[in-house]
Amino acid sequence: MIRRLSLRGRLSLLTALAVAVAVAACAVASWFLVRGQLYQELDRRLAAVGGLPGPLPGKGPPGDPAPRDSRRSWEFTDALEDCSPTATTTGARLRPPGPYEIMQLVNARGGPCTVPNAGSLTVAGADAQVARGERESAVRDGTGVTADGERIDVRVRTQRFMAADGTSGAVSFALGLDQVEEPLGDLALALAAVAALGVLAAAGTGLMIARASLRPVDELTAVTEHIARTEDLTTRIPAEGADEIARLSRSFNTMTAALAASRDHQQQLIADAGHELRTPLTSLRTNIDLLLRAEAAGRELPAEARHNLLVSVKAQMLELSSLVGDLLELARPEDAEPARETVALHEVAGRAVERAGLRGLGLRIETDIRPWYVTGDPASLERAVVNLLDNAVKFSPPGGVVQVRLADGELSVRDHGPGIPGEDLPHVFERFWRSPSARSLPGSGLGLSIVARAVTEGGGKVRLDPAEGGGTLARMWLPGTPERGD
Repeated sequence: MIRRLSLRGRLSLLTALAVAVAVAACAVASWFLVRGQLYQELDRRLAAVGGLPGPLPGKGPPGDPAPRDSRRSWEFTDALEDCSPTATTTGARLRPPGPYEIMQLVNARGGPCTVPNAGSLTVAGADAQVARGERESAVRDGTGVTADGERIDVRVRTQRFMAADGTSGAVSFALGLDQVEEPLGDLALALAAVAALGVLAAAGTGLMIARASLRPVDELTAVTEHIARTEDLTTRIPAEGADEIARLSRSFNTMTAALAASRDHQQQLIADAGHELRTPLTSLRTNIDLLLRAEAAGRELPAEARHNLLVSVKAQMLELSSLVGDLLELARPEDAEPARETVALHEVAGRAVERAGLRGLGLRIETDIRPWYVTGDPASLERAVVNLLDNAVKFSPPGGVVQVRLADGELSVRDHGPGIPGEDLPHVFERFWRSPSARSLPGSGLGLSIVARAVTEGGGKVRLDPAEGGGTLARMWLPGTPERGD
């Protein structure tokens, strides 16, 4: 049921519930505190009435060091002496002053001795213990009958006293509990009314607080709906302060900025890919058109010209295949978990040197390759090493030298080509970026991007620097060990 409510409704309801629980707890605690105070006051009044002295001087039990004088003690003594085991009333006229409603005597046998016009009480075990001298006093709740014959709930205090002959007895005084229950009932009604008003006020206050607190959320919702409707990722949410809503707004702005950048990169990738595909496709279409027109005209092309066209077609097809492969590699999500296994980097470098030797006819490749084992994706690492060597072969002059060295996890490839200008070095690992001097050469500008991605996934580093004496020095470092550790 609560889940179906809006966030504003849930906040209001939870606020009202919290206040209701707090108010109810305070009301209950207040009721019990007042109840305790009322009972204490009732007990104090009963104790003031029940303060009874002992026997007259010379009439007390032997050894009594401090006899006391009291006419009432003699009256109680006479009443107890007149109270036989079967008697329930005495003829003594006992009506001590005080604010009590019922008074009754209890003899040492635990029997009640009612006093005329003083009502009667049910004798409890605690009263009998006091009368026998086992306890000095006892306070309890009970029932009694007033002098008018009305049965009421009472608070009873029973106190021991000594008779003139040394026997003990007890006198019980009682006050009606209506002096406590009626104020408690009125207090309960008042507290219930205050609690209800407090809950209603809390609900209204909670609704206003929820509206004020959720206003930034409403603005955030409006912005997200606007972005979903218009796909305008440049929209920003005002984020002021350091509260949770401001943090959420800043996080949302960061997310939309990242989405906008991703969309821009995607559009740039499509545009760059289309541009790179246009050249080989145009050349391929031109060569095929020449072959088709020659066949349609019934004129055979010279064998050498036909061979050159087919070789060009094959080269363009290879370039397209390489470009598609590079695009597929870059299209793999960066957060996708690549394959992780032990790779012999020296073997990968050896195969890449063999392939580079086939492509760079007339070049001399000098190698110094030592064993090094790394953990990573074998296909991605091999493609990265091949791309580094392809770049060196591509930019090396005819008859030049390419130096390949692998030691302690660092693979270096050094060519003696024209080198890379210093202002171009920060851009060499960007997708589809090609220096002005290399735009006339085959390639898509994706090779070094693939190298950087493969090395980063393997936990390594790669960089290009101008080499001493001309050319470029590419260095790739990957963590690993010189011995295989499966």
